[in-house]
Amino acid sequence: MARKRVFSGIRPTGQIHLGNYLGAIKSWIELQDRYECIYAIVDYHGMTTPYDPAEMRANVRELLIDYLAAGVDPERSILIVQSALPEHTELAWILGTVTPVSWLERVPTYKEKVEQHPDYVHLGLLSYGVLMAADIVLYKAEVVPVGEDQLPHLELAREIVRRFHHLFGVRIFPEPQALVQEDTARIMSLTEPEKKMSKSLGPRSLIALADPPEEIRDKIMKAVTDTGPAGEEMSPGVANLFHLLKLFGTEEEYAQLRAEYDAGTLRYVNLKRTLADALIRSLEPFRRRRAELENDPAYLERVLREGIRRARVIARQTMEEVKTACGLMLDETSLWQAPVGTAAAGGKEGAGTG
Repeated sequence: MARKRVFSGIRPTGQIHLGNYLGAIKSWIELQDRYECIYAIVDYHGMTTPYDPAEMRANVRELLIDYLAAGVDPERSILIVQSALPEHTELAWILGTVTPVSWLERVPTYKEKVEQHPDYVHLGLLSYGVLMAADIVLYKAEVVPVGEDQLPHLELAREIVRRFHHLFGVRIFPEPQALVQEDTARIMSLTEPEKKMSKSLGPRSLIALADPPEEIRDKIMKAVTDTGPAGEEMSPGVANLFHLLKLFGTEEEYAQLRAEYDAGTLRYVNLKRTLADALIRSLEPFRRRRAELENDPAYLERVLREGIRRARVIARQTMEEVKTACGLMLDETSLWQAPVGTAAAGGKEGAGTG
């Protein structure tokens, strides 16, 4: 029996941090034995916010190393770079012709990016969700491990799939379903604990998996704890540190410090020292594996070449089905092939009218 297919990806905007790992990559690794997994470095998506072209390829390489060091296995998963497969943007254009602009304007992350970069609002930012849908359905993925902030994009992908099927009278794509790690999906910033850990908040706001021990310790010791008047509820900063300790520390460490907090005797410096030690201890295997990979560029190239080769087989088959359904030419050898199953395309709505 064929395994269900998974697709997910991360923009190459810097090294993986704890939020990326716990919200997505940890589940990627766990899924490898049960699903056919395709994991991408989505560099086209990285173009939707301001970036330095000179850094893009370096970031792609760093992210590939992070994937492998974290435990993504190229023997059990397909690893790709989005821009190496033109089928992603080809399918995005086709899906864009059936996606109403109003659907894109209501996506929360679009509004957030407009506020963050008011001088960098463009068509690519608006159509981000269409490209994300294309990324997923190009491989007919049925499961998408995502963070909570990406759930609106996944719902948009399902709506686009339904509309495409309705307009063209075919069923090509499964409707992708989200997989969210409920207990770890939201790791908060160390400097602004009311906000999710993110590169956009600055390097001191996050713990990168590749951070050296002294940097991890420094960031944790300077992490925000109480941010306002004392109350009955634990402050966001303290709650975030306890959450991380529960994930990376021992049961005994967590239980002892939580008991001290409940008794009102906890010194935050002890919480921070214990958490820093736990993170340094837990991330040591990652740092060691990462150092090995950095010194083996030939292996990195082989991994990507093989992943792209395997993904291209799937992508080309999907595009053949899509272009046939849409009445488009497949290649120069089949210019006048009659499209199959497109009777509904000229129906009451008309395909591609948006």
